[in-house]
Amino acid sequence: MYAALKRGLYPNGRPGPLARWLNDGWAALHTLGIAPDRLVTLEVVGRRSGRRIRFPLVMAMMDGERYLAAMLGPEALWVRNVEAAGGRARLLHGKREEVRLTLVPVEARPRLIKAYLQVAPGARPHIAVDKDAPLESIAGIAAQVPVFRVERIT
Repeated sequence: MYAALKRGLYPNGRPGPLARWLNDGWAALHTLGIAPDRLVTLEVVGRRSGRRIRFPLVMAMMDGERYLAAMLGPEALWVRNVEAAGGRARLLHGKREEVRLTLVPVEARPRLIKAYLQVAPGARPHIAVDKDAPLESIAGIAAQVPVFRVERIT
């Protein structure tokens, strides 16, 4: 079931029309701060258009730090835009927060990916391990799942 849903919403690993429509709706709700705190909207300058683009994301917490993971991998549009922007972005959830996203080294990602899978059920069909998999299994796919530490810019 999840595989069919994934193919329908994200053909070729990119959001299709329905996924784009749903993402726009979720981004609007997250921006208003209606959803739980872990549901945020990431706003980043588009690397080609120069316009601010919004993406709904799930934030994981670990050891008092905040993290964002890319369920669609290193070629996800938001990942490429964040990289082009030098990590500068904005988080929206009832308020605006200027942030810098710093890519976490691959060897430090497994426990963060596990934490992310626990709070992001919609990401599970896109990441090739079970949410309860041991860290050793998650280490095998860690290079395919970019994880960014969220740092507030003051």
